[in-house]
Amino acid sequence: MLKTALKPKWIAALVFALAVAAVFVLLSQWQFNRSLQTNVPPPSVTEKVAPLLDTLQPGQPLLSNAEGQLVTATGHYDASKQVIVESRMQDGKHGYWVVTALVVDGAPVLKGAGATKAAVIPVARGWIADPASAQAPPSGTVKVEGRLLNSEGPILAQNLPSGHVSALSSAELTNIWNTTTYAAFMVAHDQVVNGVDVGAVGTNTNMVAITVTATDQNGKVNWLNIFYSIEWVLFAGFAVFLWWRLVADDYRREQDELFDLNHEDDIEPNPDLGATAQ
Repeated sequence: MLKTALKPKWIAALVFALAVAAVFVLLSQWQFNRSLQTNVPPPSVTEKVAPLLDTLQPGQPLLSNAEGQLVTATGHYDASKQVIVESRMQDGKHGYWVVTALVVDGAPVLKGAGATKAAVIPVARGWIADPASAQAPPSGTVKVEGRLLNSEGPILAQNLPSGHVSALSSAELTNIWNTTTYAAFMVAHDQVVNGVDVGAVGTNTNMVAITVTATDQNGKVNWLNIFYSIEWVLFAGFAVFLWWRLVADDYRREQDELFDLNHEDDIEPNPDLGATAQ
């Protein structure tokens, strides 16, 4: 079989197969490197306060490059649109978030069925241990600074008290509040009205400032890219295997031809058949 493999056509085919395999290996390495990359911006970006209107628009999803960004927004709280979010931990204690709709000044008006003139973003104003201690939001024009986080998925829960939700889901709040709602929410750090801090830190309320940090995706692996990386390695091995299989088939054909030729040489003519034919 080695003599067959050393034929010029099969040597050329081997060079081609190795070149294809090398390309597949490079693609595998590229996919593997991609699996370790994230689109999460560094703290130097997320910790720099940016206007909400420049970071996210109503009707748009919050992408990973803006996840955890500190933003600021100006508007007024709609006291009729406030919910208590269940099962929120703070310093190891079980409690609740007080979430109120902030009508954002200058937010673009969406078109289409169900769109409203005003757009709101849910703002987690603070943490409370007892839902009965939730207070109405401050009135007047408020400037809110906080961290922008992605909307949570809705959770079906039965027998919740009125005004309570099991998750901070923008999709669910849109239906509850019947207004255009950002596909994200803010966790307030500072809330200022006429120069006065009216947030959980600056007011004498039972609310505690919510502790959140930027989304940490360091060290996370994209398993889909890992799968693609393994696929390219298999393709590289298949390219060499296909060459070997073609050489093996050629070798078998040569052996079959030699066997048929030798078999014909071993057959002696029958003189009786020749006489009968005469």
